[in-house]
Amino acid sequence: MEIGKVPNELLEEIVFKNITHKREEVLVRASIGEDTAILDLKDELCVVSTDPITGATKELGALAIHISCNDIATRGAEPLAVLLTVLCPEGTSKEELDTLMSDAGRAAKEVNVEIIGGHTEVTDGVNRIILSTTVIGRMKRQKLMAYDEINLGDNLVMTKWIGLEGTHILAGELEEELKTKMSQDDIEEAKSLGKYLSVVKEGMIGGKLGVKYMHDITEGGIYGAVWEAGKAIGRGILLEGDKLPIKDVTNKLCAALEIDVKKLISSGSMIMVCGKDKTDELLENLQNDGIKATIIGTVIQEGVFDKDKGRTVEIQSPGSDELYKALEM
Repeated sequence: MEIGKVPNELLEEIVFKNITHKREEVLVRASIGEDTAILDLKDELCVVSTDPITGATKELGALAIHISCNDIATRGAEPLAVLLTVLCPEGTSKEELDTLMSDAGRAAKEVNVEIIGGHTEVTDGVNRIILSTTVIGRMKRQKLMAYDEINLGDNLVMTKWIGLEGTHILAGELEEELKTKMSQDDIEEAKSLGKYLSVVKEGMIGGKLGVKYMHDITEGGIYGAVWEAGKAIGRGILLEGDKLPIKDVTNKLCAALEIDVKKLISSGSMIMVCGKDKTDELLENLQNDGIKATIIGTVIQEGVFDKDKGRTVEIQSPGSDELYKALEM
């Protein structure tokens, strides 16, 4: 298998097939296109998610907190607490661990979550620091999204710009290689995009307004996100690729590394399915909070397609992220 998330086909064939025991308290279970599980605790719903950080070596603590809290935000839920597992290779210094936890503590304060526990270990089972976070959140029962309310023609809205996380990680990991292809100012700007990685604000805004579906754009980029979204909601999506917001520095970095920005990990951006009657209000609310928002597509009957510059192509199940392709160069 390739480096990166296990392909969706194998998840269904092997992983999900073996998850057979069910409990009635579980309202939303493991499936393609779902970022969270939801438990029925009567008065409120408990929203949980877990994620590892494996493709970066810098600012791991902050990445770990933001990426997992982002999943909770896709439900419009409030993240409350984080369990943080830290696996360190032999030879890890106290200074490295201190930097990691300092970054995690800063990010936790930014999104108002508490690190309530976890596990910290030095092991010969890894050759670099690996972090895994589990986030616990809450939401009101009436805010639970019903995908059967999604209609043909509903708008697909995206926040911020595609490629944010990939640009941030690659600029930090491959800085020396990029110096021959990009200016130092561009590299520094690319590295600074880490400040945009949280989607908690837009998740809360979307949840309050009653959007019908949300998904943060992680591995596989915008192509992976819309394919998974179509799978989750049981409808098709027509992506208008020429409307995708992309920062100039991301275009420069992708050109320098010869990778496809539409398949580049993009945490920090979220897609939302919103009814036409509420789209203007959603855009206004996001923009009033300083969050760029763009209509990038619509819900269709079936199939997932990208229409860009007059040419329409079918979007396939996502493979290995372009991030890994660049890191292996």
